[in-house]
Amino acid sequence: MELIRGLYNLRDHHRGCVATIGNFDGVHLGHQQVLSQLCEQAQALGLPSTVIVFEPQPLEFVAPKSAPRRITRFREKIRLLKELGVERVVCLRFNKQLQNLSAMDFIQLLLVKGLGVKHFVVGDDFRFGRQRQGNFALLQAAGEDYGFNVQNTASCCYAGTRVSSTAIRQALQSHDLAEAQRLLGRAYDITGKVAKGRQLGRTIGVPTANIGLQNKQPALQGVYATRIFGLSDKVYEGVANIGYRPTVAGLKPQLEVHIFDLQADLYGRHLRVEFCSFIRTEQKFAGLPELQRQITKDIVAAKAFFAAQIH
Repeated sequence: MELIRGLYNLRDHHRGCVATIGNFDGVHLGHQQVLSQLCEQAQALGLPSTVIVFEPQPLEFVAPKSAPRRITRFREKIRLLKELGVERVVCLRFNKQLQNLSAMDFIQLLLVKGLGVKHFVVGDDFRFGRQRQGNFALLQAAGEDYGFNVQNTASCCYAGTRVSSTAIRQALQSHDLAEAQRLLGRAYDITGKVAKGRQLGRTIGVPTANIGLQNKQPALQGVYATRIFGLSDKVYEGVANIGYRPTVAGLKPQLEVHIFDLQADLYGRHLRVEFCSFIRTEQKFAGLPELQRQITKDIVAAKAFFAAQIH
């Protein structure tokens, strides 16, 4: 899959495609339905399937304090899009210039001149351009003028629930991993690079792999039983804390994973951490000895969960 960052990196050979646009946060069942239609049309027309995304996501730029928590970080999103057969991703930096672009200028600069779109797949509630003035009807009219078709995608529902990033965030924040999995079409996970931490875990006999979350508020917080992928063909089990580590005055959100039955230098490795069962909320302890006692209990709870899965 080709990742194209910014309009300025579009070349003549990128023109002529079947495209869609959106945040695709979570790449959930609803997104997968859109992407299936995208790839189907691309194959039928013999053109590359292209997904247009924004970084940061528009609300993160416009209202950073009230922007929704990310379900998937950018790297995870790209991995999932690739796995679903998308051939190209165009990532646009969302800034003042893009925010103030009129809807028609957006169509002309990106869809017509930049990508030469032949078929555009989008929901009928999609809004774009300055003050969200662009809509599905404007896209259809522009398509007639510039020679591209516009396809409406229906909402995806599961067991009577509309599949949306908002519904998944609500499930994750209430620790309902089963509901999140149903709406995502897969278990919820986070992928990241192991960085060097303060190594406090080692001092209390519980070494952890520390994955920074790029200062983004996590979509879920607490202590969880987890499965860990990416070290070898073996799937490891562990217990993880995701949040701000109040006992040690943590300031940035972080994912800390204690992997059972593993002693290895993991710095720089990319891990995929799958959240399997909620154990408890994140809490502040009086000191490291109390934290150590609680982590021991968390490890016992996580191991009991995995043992129960075998029977």
